[in-house]
Amino acid sequence: MPTIAKNNDVITVIIIFAVEPERQQELVDTIVEFLESAVKYQPGFVSASIHKSLDGLRVMTYAQWKTQEDYKAFISNSEVQSQGAKLSNFHVLNSHVYEVVVSQPKDATLKIAKGGLIHLAEFQVKPENQMHLVELEREYVGVGLQNSGLISANFHRSLDGVHNVNYGQ
Repeated sequence: MPTIAKNNDVITVIIIFAVEPERQQELVDTIVEFLESAVKYQPGFVSASIHKSLDGLRVMTYAQWKTQEDYKAFISNSEVQSQGAKLSNFHVLNSHVYEVVVSQPKDATLKIAKGGLIHLAEFQVKPENQMHLVELEREYVGVGLQNSGLISANFHRSLDGVHNVNYGQ
C-alpha cells in the first residue's frame, strides 16, 4: 500500500487525465494494464495509485519513484513507452514531478488505500510565487483540518515551480 512520503525519500509523479465519463473505466483498465505489464518492473519504481473522480471526468495516477533520475530513465525508455501506447488515446491535462512540502496533522496515517476518498486541488503559480503559496499552505492548513471529515492534508510542490497540489484524505 503506497504511503505519502513526508520526508521526501521518494519523488511523486502526478498525472491527471481528462476523460469522458463513459470511458473512465476503460482508462483505468489501460493504466492498470500498463502498470502490471511494464511500469512495475522499472528500476526505481516504488508504487502507484489510481484515482477516479466521482463525476467521471478525471483519472489521476499518483506514482512514486526512488529518484527523479529513475523516472527520467523510465520516460526515456522507448521500449517501455511503446507498451503504454494505448494511453495516447486519452488526454493528459497535466503531469508533474512533486515533493511533499506540508503534511498535517503530524501523526496522520498517510496510507493510500483502495476505496478511500481524496480531495485533489490543483494550483498553478508563477515559479517566483510557488514558495509563497507553500507558506500560505503551511499557515492555513489548520483551518481545513477543522472539517471533521478531513483526515489529513498533504501539499506537494512541483519541482518545475509551476504547480502545487493539495492531496487531502
